[in-house]
Amino acid sequence: MILMTATESKTARPLDGWRVLVPRGGPWGDGVAASLRAQGAVPVVAPLINFAPTTDQDALDGALERLQEGHYDWLTVTSATTVDVLFAHRVTVPKRTRIAAVGETTAAALQAVGYDVALVPELDNSAAGMAEQMIALEPESRRVLSLRSEIAKPVLSVMLNEAGHDVDSVIAYRTVGVPVTDRIRRDVENGRINAILITSGSVASQVREQFPEIPDTTLLAAIGPRTANDARKAGLPISAVADRQTVDALIETVSHFTLPHASDEFAP
Repeated sequence: MILMTATESKTARPLDGWRVLVPRGGPWGDGVAASLRAQGAVPVVAPLINFAPTTDQDALDGALERLQEGHYDWLTVTSATTVDVLFAHRVTVPKRTRIAAVGETTAAALQAVGYDVALVPELDNSAAGMAEQMIALEPESRRVLSLRSEIAKPVLSVMLNEAGHDVDSVIAYRTVGVPVTDRIRRDVENGRINAILITSGSVASQVREQFPEIPDTTLLAAIGPRTANDARKAGLPISAVADRQTVDALIETVSHFTLPHASDEFAP
């Protein structure tokens, strides 16, 4: 892929003329779309993934019941989708149970629905980074509930178990692909979409599968180094990587690139 030259924006709104694909819908997608509009971009909300219930609801129900009874010292949350699961089940987390969030976005989602966050990794916003910080903080064995996606690797649970902690690793939801419309597919292949936001490894896999022919001029922007690595493993040529795993950082990163063609080039 040909990298575009990064420049400082000379306009009041640095993304004027850009059409940016937002790969998730719902409240999250609405929030990202609003942030893009504020920067002058035209957001194209095209959900590539959705979330389905776990195939072992009994295991999840049992874990959430133990959580509310105060069985666990820690609850680890590695995605905003897990927050949706907690909220949907109206889970009350006891004050004695501390919550660890994998990054700022997940912490914000927890706080938005009333959960207190005790730990966010300071440097490495990943499951491994969170495990390392928890291990350093807790030298004695603790009981931990780790809620995760069906496709997530149990890195956190393995590291905590090896450090002597008692971990229940429970699948909270499944990630499933959502086919885009023919119009969206054509717009991507024809270069009408100037940038695609890559916000997770699951999104990266769907971008690779659903858009086999992405023009070299299309900016593929990853929300952080970990997601960029997952995307490259999926075969995507990532050209922009946010230094923090937040939507604001991702949009700011995109804003430092120049639009590859005139904004009215593909006008209807």
